[in-house]
Amino acid sequence: MSVGLTIKGLRKRFGDHEALAGVDLEIRPGEFFTLVGPSGCGKTTLLRCVAGFCWPDAGEISCDGQRLDPLPPHKRNLGMVFQNYALFPHLSVRENVAYGLRARRMPQGAVAQRVEHALQQVRLAHRAAGFPGVLSGGEQQRVATARALAIEPRLLLMDEPLSNLDAKLRVQMREEIRRVQRSLGITTFYVTHDQEEALALSDRIAVMDNGRLEQIGEPLQIYRYPATPFVAGFIGHTNFLTGEVVSVAGGQAQVRLEPPAESEAPSGECIITLPAGDLAAGRRVMIALRPERFSLASAGEANALAGRIEEIMFLGAVTRLRVQTAAGPITVELHGDIGEGFKPGTEAHLTFDGQAATIFNQPSER
Repeated sequence: MSVGLTIKGLRKRFGDHEALAGVDLEIRPGEFFTLVGPSGCGKTTLLRCVAGFCWPDAGEISCDGQRLDPLPPHKRNLGMVFQNYALFPHLSVRENVAYGLRARRMPQGAVAQRVEHALQQVRLAHRAAGFPGVLSGGEQQRVATARALAIEPRLLLMDEPLSNLDAKLRVQMREEIRRVQRSLGITTFYVTHDQEEALALSDRIAVMDNGRLEQIGEPLQIYRYPATPFVAGFIGHTNFLTGEVVSVAGGQAQVRLEPPAESEAPSGECIITLPAGDLAAGRRVMIALRPERFSLASAGEANALAGRIEEIMFLGAVTRLRVQTAAGPITVELHGDIGEGFKPGTEAHLTFDGQAATIFNQPSER
């Protein structure tokens, strides 16, 4: 049966640096839970505390009601897949997968049975006699996963397991990891700095910065409804516009946008309409808008921003524009080819649905 993980008030300092600042987290049984954040935010420290490789200064870690933090790593029964896979080059694939089982002094027959089952789960039974040095990066990653699964852990921990692979192989391997996780129903705690990877793999995501959890939610919730400017900026691409509410009436707010100080924005007043919500005249706001929320418009349309195209990037299914407007530079993503009428240096008008905007106080969080 799958088990869950509970973390309460976890703290860890390294000298003057507070790596974990009172982290509270609950991972549900059978869930694929991903912790994502920039380098140095504390995500690997948190995973190492769960694994037992790092001792927290305060807080509790429990799995299915049992306290883990007082236990040494080998008594926690957790499977771990490391960033560099940590395979033994002098041992065959079969022997690598069997390593943890033999360390537990299991009978030979049981070891052989579990190794075979684990290799079948990752579709590598035909490579059992080979050695890590002749395997591809993706195959090595699968061997490391099989070794972690062979001990039948209560939790599977994965620390940036795809970071050493090329882009195409990363996509293939994340699909493989998700397939194995779903087939086994094992609770998985996955750490990565790759936002796309987190969105594609996870049942839920926690976004971390400076030792604190900024937001926890399902991928769609995190992407569409970021709780803080950091989450909005870290997950996917986001345009940030700043301005001041000039009036509120009839459920709508008029906001005068202001370009960033360093911007070479053209002169001119830029006023947009947003849902009023709790906005009040005089309030300074920061507005987050995803690039795909913009579309090309004609002058005079609602929320039309006049600008000049600075850059066009054709990316296959998407064409990305960088447009300089009176509110500053805006990145726009449009499906397909936009046609030959638009080139760098030409004028363009952008528009967006005010309901798609996420509004924060400036400069504090929402």
